[in-house]
Amino acid sequence: MASDVGERTRGGRNDADARRTDDRGPEDGKKTDDKPDAEDDAPEDKEDDKPSIFQNPLVKIGLAIFVLLLLVGTLIWWLNARLYEDTDDAFIDTHIVNVAPQIAGLVIKVPINDNQLVHKGDLLVEISPADANTRLNQVKAQEAQAETQYEQAIATERGAAAQAENAERDLARYKLLQRTSPAAVAQEQFDTAVATDKNAVAQRDAARAQISGALALIKVDKAQISSAQLTLGYTRVFAPVDGHVTQRSVATGDYVSPGQAMMAIVPLKLWVTANFKETQLALMRVGQRVTVEVDACGAADIKGHVDSIQRGAGQAFGILPPENATGNYVKVVQRVPVKILLDRVPRDCVLGPGMSVEPTVKVR
Repeated sequence: MASDVGERTRGGRNDADARRTDDRGPEDGKKTDDKPDAEDDAPEDKEDDKPSIFQNPLVKIGLAIFVLLLLVGTLIWWLNARLYEDTDDAFIDTHIVNVAPQIAGLVIKVPINDNQLVHKGDLLVEISPADANTRLNQVKAQEAQAETQYEQAIATERGAAAQAENAERDLARYKLLQRTSPAAVAQEQFDTAVATDKNAVAQRDAARAQISGALALIKVDKAQISSAQLTLGYTRVFAPVDGHVTQRSVATGDYVSPGQAMMAIVPLKLWVTANFKETQLALMRVGQRVTVEVDACGAADIKGHVDSIQRGAGQAFGILPPENATGNYVKVVQRVPVKILLDRVPRDCVLGPGMSVEPTVKVR
């Protein structure tokens, strides 16, 4: 009986659940079943309905304008770039003047300093003139002695000439007497007159030779005086050109020898040596305008012009030029030095040999 009661109880519960389900109806059940699917499909529909940014007409117009501007800018850049040739393989150049003494001696004065601006004729170094003065006084004394010998030779020549003239007159008289009165003149007297005349002529010629020798000595002494004066002048070393003193290595008290480097002078006249590729020289000509950018001058540009183009690549003038006739050959674009003169250099721009520059040549 108990089991029957339990079955009836469970059956009643099932019937109640069924009735509640029927009371809700089919629409409530459908809503319950369809709710999760609606939530999942909503984001996908929203994403599909969102338009692409590239479908916007304004974006398309903007992209077209950008591409057009890019093409126009590239064309303008190419049209402008083809007018110029430039290189960064360039530097300031000049003919550096090395200053060296021409005589040996002790340096007693150096009135200039490093990097000082000097002008042509300014005193750079003074060497002790003691030895040069001694030599000059010596050759002057030798010249005075030679002049004395010359005067003595002249006096001797005058006496010898007078004796030769007397001997010549005596000989002429003896010859006349011998022709007119042979008995009046002894042969011994005639022979003595002849000998006296010859001796007098010889003494006169010897005196004249002494005069010539004395004159030669005077010339030699004058040349030695000139050399001694020149040596004395070498004791003072002057600036040969206008420029700035660099690499000074001499000081007061140093003993210098001929040819020893004491300092160098960088002239004020500077130019640019630019090593352009040989493929850049097709349109490059002498006189074309150049704009030079100097690293040491900041943003300042220096104007110049092409002065000359070297006839030959740089490697052809090397110590060991290439031998292309042997072995394998690989063509390499060579560089050719181009000399560029600067029209005007800013005062506040310090330039010197070896400084880097970037020249741009207008070739069209």
